[in-house]
Amino acid sequence: MFADQAIPTPLVVAYLTCSLYDFSFLLGGIISLLDEHQPELQVYALEHLNKLVNEFWAEIAESVAKIEILYENPQFSQRELAALVASKVYYHLGELDDSVTYALGAGKFFNLSEKSEYVETIISKCIDKYIDLRTRQLDEEEHIDDGLKNIVERMFQRCIDDKEFEQGIGIALEARHLDVVKTMIEKGSPKKLLPYVLEVCMTLVQNLEFRNQILRLLVTLYRDLKEPDYISISQCLVHLDDPGACHELLRNLIEKKDELMAYQIAFDLEESATQDFLLKIIKELPQNETVQENGSEKMDPTPFQKIRSILSGEETIRLHLEFLYRNNHTDLLILKNTKNALEPRNSMFHSAVTFANAFMHAGTTIDEFLRQNLEWLSRATNWSKFSATAALGVIHKGQLAQSMNLLSPYLPQDGGNSSSVYSEGGSLYALGLINANHGSSVLEYLKNALKEAQNDVIQHGACLGLGVAGMATNDEEIYNELKNTLFSDSAVAGEAAGLAMGLVMLGTAKAEAVEEMLQYAHETQHEKIIRGLAVGISLIMYAKEEKADALINQLLDDKDPVLRYGGIYTIAMAYSGTGNNKAIRRLLHVAVSDVNDDVRRAAVTAIGFILLRNPKQVPRIVQLLAESYNPNVRYGSALALGISCAGTGDLDALELLEPMIKDPVDFVRQGALIAQAMILIQQTENTNSKVAGVRKTYEKIIGDKHEDSMAKFGAALAQGIIDAGGRNVTISLVSRNGHLNMAAIVGTVVFTQFWYWYPLTHMLSLAFTPTAIIGLNKNLETPKFEFISNARPSLFAYPPQIKPPSAAVVEKVATAVLSTTAKAKARAKKSEKEKGDMMDVDKEPSAGAASGAAKEEAKEEKPKKKREESFEVMQNMARVVPSQFKHISFKEDSRYTPLKKGKIGGIIMLLDKSPGEMEDLIQPSAPSGDPSGVNQTEEEAQPFEPFEYPFDD
Repeated sequence: MFADQAIPTPLVVAYLTCSLYDFSFLLGGIISLLDEHQPELQVYALEHLNKLVNEFWAEIAESVAKIEILYENPQFSQRELAALVASKVYYHLGELDDSVTYALGAGKFFNLSEKSEYVETIISKCIDKYIDLRTRQLDEEEHIDDGLKNIVERMFQRCIDDKEFEQGIGIALEARHLDVVKTMIEKGSPKKLLPYVLEVCMTLVQNLEFRNQILRLLVTLYRDLKEPDYISISQCLVHLDDPGACHELLRNLIEKKDELMAYQIAFDLEESATQDFLLKIIKELPQNETVQENGSEKMDPTPFQKIRSILSGEETIRLHLEFLYRNNHTDLLILKNTKNALEPRNSMFHSAVTFANAFMHAGTTIDEFLRQNLEWLSRATNWSKFSATAALGVIHKGQLAQSMNLLSPYLPQDGGNSSSVYSEGGSLYALGLINANHGSSVLEYLKNALKEAQNDVIQHGACLGLGVAGMATNDEEIYNELKNTLFSDSAVAGEAAGLAMGLVMLGTAKAEAVEEMLQYAHETQHEKIIRGLAVGISLIMYAKEEKADALINQLLDDKDPVLRYGGIYTIAMAYSGTGNNKAIRRLLHVAVSDVNDDVRRAAVTAIGFILLRNPKQVPRIVQLLAESYNPNVRYGSALALGISCAGTGDLDALELLEPMIKDPVDFVRQGALIAQAMILIQQTENTNSKVAGVRKTYEKIIGDKHEDSMAKFGAALAQGIIDAGGRNVTISLVSRNGHLNMAAIVGTVVFTQFWYWYPLTHMLSLAFTPTAIIGLNKNLETPKFEFISNARPSLFAYPPQIKPPSAAVVEKVATAVLSTTAKAKARAKKSEKEKGDMMDVDKEPSAGAASGAAKEEAKEEKPKKKREESFEVMQNMARVVPSQFKHISFKEDSRYTPLKKGKIGGIIMLLDKSPGEMEDLIQPSAPSGDPSGVNQTEEEAQPFEPFEYPFDD
């Protein structure tokens, strides 16, 4: 046992005998060896204490000072072993910091591969300490212990040996070790690991500068793959704000004759990039290139021209317009019932129905409800008229070519003859909504309209129109024109101007613009202007994260509550979708400490924007706030749930909202109703059991004469949201690729300001995203093809249309029977029975029995209900809701297959397996911008409903 060590024979005898009778005596003997002067005995003692420490750490702890002395002695040969024993003792004592310190000194004796709680805990503490020091080292000079470096490096090697690459990448990303991330990806499976790194980078990495470094590394690694992932490269370049590299990528693909991939990337860029970013790419594309077809006069557009039309938004808008028009399933009876139940002379109710109609028909171009109710529409006055006219912009959203023609009856006329300044102002706002985020063709007109406008209502509409159409263009000329309107110090025009300035400079973080707006906010006396500027300033800092911290601190320290309100929205915009812990902590602090109710309400609402990518966390975070004594905090909780969980049907969120529907405060009920609709948009009774009950609640509240008007307004608005876009859109603040949808987020932020100004309600339409699969060929045409939804058709079907009330049937009231009559009948019955006993006669069956038998026969003859299929064959341009995408597959024998791999959704380019054959194309049916009427076809009458004859042959 002790053959390799010079141990005296008596000690061996003592060990053997004591081990049999008194082990505690032996432990004391081993500990006493630490006092010996011979290093061999001390090493022997340490080796055995290392084996016994997990069971007898309490006894060993009394002598831990002796072990520490051995570790600190530079002449002692086994210092590392002493450090390991001391580390284990301190671990069991709960002194983890001391334990880590000695573990670092243990060197090779600290075995990372050992599967024990001690090793796992120390490794975890070491990694946390290393990450903290490493993060501080990048910001300021900070020394990192060599032992700590050694443990983390060995941990990385262990991850490689065990093929735990994702774990190693996670540690490396937190420690900001790009070289290790690259090594892990190269040693593992790049195809599997690159998407993982991209997802972690966009959701968990909170430092903007380091995130950009990761994205540049990913661009390089994606390019180095055998089959480069161009789609992921393009998305990385969008986040890096590098339009030049995007243009180069598109040009290279066209030169390689890979036009389909270039078109797919262009569609993805159009969905996720800003207007300014896209315009920079378009400017770099070759101009005026055409290809002549067979010597004829007809010119085919070149690939670059097609890309230009895609990036400008023309193709996406055309396809979405066709989809929404073709698949419109709006239930007009809901609108009709709501209109009849609400008093039209009340401007709030009139506006509520206007907004509901606008949302239900958003982007469909169908204004049938307005045409059927012209007399009701004519009752709109003042700002109700402004909102009603602006609603045309939501209904016709995307009809870029026709926008001027559609609104010409309402737009300001050159002669100055005005039917109503409210109609004119509303029409300018509508023009901006139609051209939202794609306003290059109308910006000049709106700018001139603002210059010439003398009335503040028209200026208000022109400013809002310019802001929405010129979103994120960074146009100095428009900004200066809006600034001139702001300096006129008109409360109505100034509020819109301040908001529009933020929209035009969206995400630029221009210090000069922020300074000017903040200075004027301190100078003006109009609260409306201050609020417009406060929200505008927050928009300028969109997605700037840490760069916005100085401004956030300045705004939150301001004595003006409206500017503190702006500071809260600056946090929401700067950290939108990041899940940043520091931002959430700050919002929660303000939510419970600020003296102003508006600021507290905004702080809770802003949590929804921060956690867009983690909606499951929001119900847990706002659970206590939803029960706050302060109704403004409860309202903010409702909106936070609606914004973050929009379209998810999250049951936890809905359970939190249910008590708020019965809240004693009317505006809390309003917020809860709107939030419910946002969560349940595109949910069916089969996917979410609460849908039917929620819809009935809306009807009940609207029809209840004793209900508060604010709750009725919320219910009407909720009806419009839950059935938005003809039941073909969802509220999508995060795109299908996992990137933030800028226009949707900004639209939702401005929508939340409807608390102060109802016309801003229309801004929610910017968040409506059509949910479809639209397949295109190389000519950007829509061929006919089929794909499979591997789920029951009823699971994702449109909600059934409500039925009009049937004619009331008067029921017969049961005749009252006196007790004396009953007694007389009983006696008569008894005497009849006595007579009947004399002679039995067959009785005729009663009429009731006969009819019962007939019913039974009819039941037997009724055919059995056909069993529902477990799948559904769908056509190109069909509605596919977000939760249905995972069930979609393409037929193996189909002529067309999608270019994109993985989850399919939205606009996709199709590979044609038979390129030489004639294609069967879907003909457009939506109203076009062609004034000649060449493409306009007369609508056919609907066929009769099928029926069965009620009699046999």
